[in-house]
Amino acid sequence: MQRLYDFLRRHPTGVDTFWALPLLGFSGLWVGIDVHGSEQIAAAIFTIGLCLVVALRRKAPVKMLLLTAAIGVGQLLVGIETMPADFAMFVIAYTVASAPTVPRWASRCALAGALVGPALSAVRFRSAFNQRSVGDSIFFAVLLTVPFVLAWVLGDSMRTRRAYWAQLEERAARLEKEREAQSRIAVAAERARIARELHDVVAHNVSVMVVQADGAAYVLDAAPEQTRQALETISGTGRQALAEMRRLLGVLRTGEQPESGEYVPQPGVEQLNDLMEQVRGAGLHVDFQVEGEPRELPSSVELTAYRIVQEALTNTRKHGGPDVGATVRLAYKEDDLDLLVEDDGRGAQRELYEEGGADGLGHGLIGMRERVGMVGGTLAAGPRPGGGFRVSAVLPLKPVR
Repeated sequence: MQRLYDFLRRHPTGVDTFWALPLLGFSGLWVGIDVHGSEQIAAAIFTIGLCLVVALRRKAPVKMLLLTAAIGVGQLLVGIETMPADFAMFVIAYTVASAPTVPRWASRCALAGALVGPALSAVRFRSAFNQRSVGDSIFFAVLLTVPFVLAWVLGDSMRTRRAYWAQLEERAARLEKEREAQSRIAVAAERARIARELHDVVAHNVSVMVVQADGAAYVLDAAPEQTRQALETISGTGRQALAEMRRLLGVLRTGEQPESGEYVPQPGVEQLNDLMEQVRGAGLHVDFQVEGEPRELPSSVELTAYRIVQEALTNTRKHGGPDVGATVRLAYKEDDLDLLVEDDGRGAQRELYEEGGADGLGHGLIGMRERVGMVGGTLAAGPRPGGGFRVSAVLPLKPVR
């Protein structure tokens, strides 16, 4: 059954031709029995034409409508009464009204023919319908008109329904394309964020490893125990950096989310204490202060605050010089979160590195400004009066939903 259904859908003209053959045979039999004289030739021609209308109604509906109209006029002129082949008039009226590719003027012409044709036929062949009065003529005219009008109405409703479904399919396809475009945009934005995360991870962990390696080399002979601790710190920091980089690079290569449901760890202000311990273990003295009452913050603000502090302390270790100390202050305000990271190192020289001017590789301040801008905050960074470097950020707080 499924194969037959698929065949019928692929070959509609062949199906119409199949139905036209029995109509041709039955109508030809009727012409041979009930029609006599010169009218028989005309009736045979009209029958063949109407069967051709049924066979080609989908392939050339407008032309078949015009052919049907011509045959109908010919029947009225020659005087051939209603015959079985006239069933094609119902079929073409429905086809023209239902086909979405047929012009509207052709559908209106079919409706006009459905209204006028039966009435003219009832008047032309009054004797065949035993009409004795005007009332009888009106009755038979209405009786013949209703089926043609119903065929047209059914076809027009099918046309409307098909147009509605076509519109729904087009809308669904458009929404699917928009969804794919939004997905691609989201993937691109996520990969850009991952690239920033990669910079933070590498810069922070590698700087810790470099400081620890320098310290271990300096006290290698004098303090073996400190050297062992420094090597353990280097080993742990390296493993942590490799684990985070594998997750980051894995996402960048495949574009697929890991099974854990997160691309990278999302640190926040609660992890700042761990960051301070890690930095202090690397030899940098840091004073960490929290002002105001801690409360729940938007995840984007928490991540931005953590990364700013991490980047600022990393740059302090890299460019602050020997015996540098830093202060980190986190202040909870009513409408914003204030960050202040300052040190007493070589701030004036370090600004060249931060802006990428000295070695052309500095992206610290650029990344900070980009992160702060994403949450609608402000950032100020530069040399501190009296020496050192200062990074100050104001992050607006939005209601957490």
